[in-house]
This record gives sequence, structure tokens and C-alpha cells, in this order.
Amino acid sequence: MTPASLNGRLTAMFGNGVEGTHVFIAPNSTAKASLFCHLERGNVAILVANCALAKPNTMTQPLTPPSAESTPATAQPDIRVHRVDKKALVAVFLGVALGALDTSIANTALPAIAADLNASAAASVWIVNAYQLAVVAGLFPLAALGDLFGARRVFLWGIAVFTLASFACAVAPDLLSLAIARGFQGLGAAGVMSVNIALIRQLYPPSRLGRGVGLNAFIVGSSFTLGPSVASLVLSVANWPWLFGLSVPLGLVALAFGWRSLPNTVPQSHTIDPLTAALSAVCFGSLIYGVGSAAQLASASHVVLPLLIAGFSGWWLITRQRGHAVPMLPVDLFSRPLFRLSALTAVGAFATQGVAFVALPFYFEQVLHRDPINTGFLMTAWPAAVALLAPFAGRLSDRIAPALLGGVGLTLLSTGMLSLFLLDTTSSTESIVFRMAWCGLGFGLFQSPNLRAIMSSAPATRASGASAVIAMARLMGQTHGAAAVALCFGLMQVGGASIALLVGMVTAGLAAFSSFRRLRYQSIRTGSSEPV
Repeated sequence: MTPASLNGRLTAMFGNGVEGTHVFIAPNSTAKASLFCHLERGNVAILVANCALAKPNTMTQPLTPPSAESTPATAQPDIRVHRVDKKALVAVFLGVALGALDTSIANTALPAIAADLNASAAASVWIVNAYQLAVVAGLFPLAALGDLFGARRVFLWGIAVFTLASFACAVAPDLLSLAIARGFQGLGAAGVMSVNIALIRQLYPPSRLGRGVGLNAFIVGSSFTLGPSVASLVLSVANWPWLFGLSVPLGLVALAFGWRSLPNTVPQSHTIDPLTAALSAVCFGSLIYGVGSAAQLASASHVVLPLLIAGFSGWWLITRQRGHAVPMLPVDLFSRPLFRLSALTAVGAFATQGVAFVALPFYFEQVLHRDPINTGFLMTAWPAAVALLAPFAGRLSDRIAPALLGGVGLTLLSTGMLSLFLLDTTSSTESIVFRMAWCGLGFGLFQSPNLRAIMSSAPATRASGASAVIAMARLMGQTHGAAAVALCFGLMQVGGASIALLVGMVTAGLAAFSSFRRLRYQSIRTGSSEPV
């Protein structure tokens, strides 16, 4: 076989993904020689050795490059997801769905749980707060463990803890036991949230990453949409422990699918610093607690002290992490302008979502005088629109810059929030549904492209850290949005929900401005990032 015919056979086997590759043929007195060829296609490296040749050749010849006419310079091979990867995707998406579904179910069932356990409304809030505090405190330490030991191990560990904690929630005899179990459930959810996008990045090639994050957004939106309906259906035929018990078999299914199919990653050489992990947990946990207390106009000791602790521990954390090769708090990623702006955009967008999902039920019932059943129907339009658009927006972000898509989507969201503010008691149901769907379309056009932008702007070795930033930006945005609504209610009993909608309009507008600023670092047509 001559080198020319070998080149042809290699091209037929591996397509035009062979670039800058040379065939080296060592001189030999016989008719055999050793051939070493390094082929690269996507993330796959192949070494071919000891090939028999018809004639010895002492020349070094490059493999024939693809012609400009047949394959554009920017074209990438269309690599389909392998069957084993599909099983891994089932595990990842099921884990994500459990976290989103559990959050919306618990919020909906909170009054029923409080009544059954003879707990006050204020005390029952800890059923939600314990979960959120555990998620926020565990995100970055667990993401660091994902970089150290692999995203697969952290994900499976998170699913296992979440499943066991769900069973503990179902059999909890009192409020304290339920709150503790919810804390462990949040810790398991943090394990899933910290690495789920990192796993999707491993399962999808770069040319199809937008589709992967689009499907992830679709799963989250669909689960969040189904949560209130599932809670109402279960509570109509059973008591509240069954809401948590349903997560147990689903968690076991996720473990079964992911145990053998999730990809392994090469362990990193760095180690976990326990003090850094503790500082991260204290910093973000204190920040969430202090902001929530301030929004409820609590005493100064419940506001100032937690915020001071958050500020001091945050300063100490940044000081320890600065210059670290693989920091737990991803200060290295925030030094990249595209990554930093994408995370800031996410915080503003999810703050708007937090404002809307807390204020709108009160707005529909107290201002527009709709009954609770009608309010539930109206609230479904937003997440349903997000779920429907997310996969298409993800695919679109593979061809158009996420900065442009996100900016347009958030502009639509801002105008949608203004249109909701302008409603009155004479507004028809169709008009309200249209405006809610308009907001959902705007949010859906932002979400998947922004996920792609964050993951694409981070190196592969920092995928878990980037995934944790996505989850943290969402939680911080939603928490601050909900706190803004509580503050509006505290400052003005009448009209607080209406003013909160204007706050959401402003946060969406600021997020749109942040998204458009990213165009400095991206090509509008391809969405590819410039070196930063």
C-alpha cells in the first residue's frame, strides 16, 4: 500500500476531521516499515502503528487535506450521540428533573405540610430555606470535587444522597426532622447541579453543545411547570409524604442508568482545601440568610451580622483563591470577560424570574381578582413557553451568537414584564396568557444560549466549576428576586406586587444590556469566542 492510497483509506475511515497530520515512514531495507499517524477528530485521538507497505519510502508526506470546495474551513463533523451516551443523558436529565420538580412541589405543598405538622407559617418556611441554604453552601465545594475526582462520581453521589433524603422527608415525624432531611436533600441536589452541565459537555461534541444545554433547559422548564399540577394531584388523593416518596424510585432509576453509562474523567492533580470549602459554605450561606432577613425587615442582628460574616469570609476566600491553579471559587474563570458577562447576565435574568414567580400569584389574586385555580392556569403559560422554546434556542445558539440571542430574549422579557404591569381588572384571560407566554418566550430565548456561552468560554478542565457557576447564578438571582418582592410587600401593603413587576422589568433590562455587551467577544454569525 502506497502512502497516497493509505491517505485515501484514512480519509474514508475518519472523514475530513484529519487536519495538520503527517505520516512518518521509517526507512527499512525490507518491504515493511513502521507507520505512526496521529489523527484528531473532535476530542478523539487515534494512533495507528506498524502498517505494512508495498514499497519502502523515505519521505515524509502530509495527509491530503480536505478541499475548500467540499468542506468549509469552519465545518465540524456531525457526530451523533452514541447509544451508551443516550443512557447517560437519561440519568443526567432525570437527576435535573428531580431537583426542579422537588423545588416546585415543596413550595406548592407548604401550606398543607404546615397544617399537618401544626407549624406556623413562619416556621414552615425553613422547609424551603434549609434546602436552598444547603444547595448554595455545597455548590462550589462539590464542583471542586467534580474537577478532582470526576463529574461522574459527584453526580452519582448527589443522586444517592438526594434519594435517601427524599425517603427521610417522607417519614419525617415533625418539622425539625423534615427541615434536616430537606437540608440533606439540598446537599444531594447541589451535587447534581454542580456537574450536570459539565457532564452534558462531555456527552456532546462542541458543534452540538447548544442542543445539549437546550434539552437541559427544556427538562428544567417542563419539570418546574409540572410541579404545581403534580402536587395538587397527589394531595387530592394522598397526604404530603407521598410527594417526597415519589422521588425515591425515580432516583433509583437515575442511579441505575448512570452507574455504567456516565463518562469517566481523568482526575486532576490538585487537592481540596477544607478551609476553603468551609469559607465558601459560610460566605454564600450567610449572604442568602442576611438578604432574606433584610427583605423581611428583620432586626438588625439578623441582617447586619450575617452580611458582615459573608463579607469577611468572602474576602478571605478570594484572597486564598487568588493565583491558585484550580480555585474552588472560580476566580480564574471570572477573569475571562465573556464568562463574567454571561454569569452577570444570568443573575439579572433569574432575578426577574424570581420576582415574577413570587409576585404574580399575589398580583393575579389581589389586583386582578382571579381565583386560585385560574391563577395556577395563568402561571403555567410562562414555564410552558420556556420549555417549548428551549431546545430550538439551543440549536440556534450553535449558529448565532448567544450574546445576540440572549440580548433579544431579555429585551422581550423586559417589555413583557411592563405589559403585565399595565393589566387591569377588565383584561381578558387570553390577554394575560399571551403576555405570560411572551415573557416565557423571551426567557427561553436567553436561557439555552447563555448556558452554552458559559460552558464554551471555560476550558474543559474547569467544566465542573463553570457548571457550578451556572447553578449559583440561578440561585442567587432567584433568591434576590424573591427578596425584592418581600421588600416591596414590606414597604407597601397595597400595590407591592405591582411595584415588584416594575423591579423585574428593570432587572431584565439590565441583563439585556449585559448580554449585548458580550458581542465584543463573539462573532454574531457563529457565536465563536475571541481569545480572552
